Amino acid sequence: MIVDCAIYREGRRAPTPDDLSDALDQARASGDAFVWVGVTEPTESEFDHIASEFGLHPLAVEDVLKAHQRPKLEIYHESLFAVVRPLRYDDARGTVTASELMVFVGDSFVVTVRHGETHTAADVRARLESQPEVLRHGPDSVLYAICDHVVDDYLDIAGELQTDLEELEEKVFAPVGKDAARTAATIYAFKRQVLEFRRASGPLAEPMARMASGSMPFTDPRSRPFFRDVADHLTRVGDAGESLDRLLSDILAAHLTQVGVRQNDDMRKISAWAAMAAVPTLIAGIYGMNFEHMPELRQVWGYPAVIALMVVAVLVLYRLFKRRGWL
Repeated sequence: MIVDCAIYREGRRAPTPDDLSDALDQARASGDAFVWVGVTEPTESEFDHIASEFGLHPLAVEDVLKAHQRPKLEIYHESLFAVVRPLRYDDARGTVTASELMVFVGDSFVVTVRHGETHTAADVRARLESQPEVLRHGPDSVLYAICDHVVDDYLDIAGELQTDLEELEEKVFAPVGKDAARTAATIYAFKRQVLEFRRASGPLAEPMARMASGSMPFTDPRSRPFFRDVADHLTRVGDAGESLDRLLSDILAAHLTQVGVRQNDDMRKISAWAAMAAVPTLIAGIYGMNFEHMPELRQVWGYPAVIALMVVAVLVLYRLFKRRGWL
């Protein structure tokens, strides 16, 4: 459904006719205006009408209706078609949620299509309407503002993920607690959130580099420095995502090593106690055999001597294992 439609003339919102065709004709006739149509999860029939009014390419229309696209930038005869994936981080649950925002930039028009819970387009529209000096640069100013907003959110989320990662690192290297068995699952879950973060931010680097370095249709060459700034920020995002992934892999490896060391310590302790239990068992087993001629069998002090031998043997083994760190 269409959530907003407006003509912007000299960066300011102007009266807009209800018919899309009339709105586009007015914007093109004035020469200093453009139409911005905002759409949310359109049905096929709804978007076919918009596509026919603005002459959108069938392949781009198909991408809009199917959704679940990677971030990309495609050039068609009628328009530029860009896909970005805004992210939202739920700190309470530690989850990264991705949405989709598709942007058509053409001759005197912008069409934004939202899939998911993102409010990026609405936030950008509200901000740009308070900054007419930016909005008067035309449709490509909307594309720049959306990309800038999305990438700034990436930087904020990267910072929040880094904070949570430091907390996770402290937990991994803390003394063993009752939640130690769930640590590996927590690390894997966190790694999935970082993967979702990199899936959204990584593919956007190539479109931003193209916008920053080349002369793209339907854009003002003077906008290159602004897209170059977005590309620079996106490089920082990519570095942050790579660093997070690498640190998570190191933390997981360290945790698994710790688990192995703890298992070895447990096995040594079990082995030490088993050895101490085996000595008196061996002595008792020997003196439990039904032989008549055994050393000290008929002596009065034989029983206490055997008990004392068991105690001494166990104490010697205990001190030996304790000195070697097995207990």
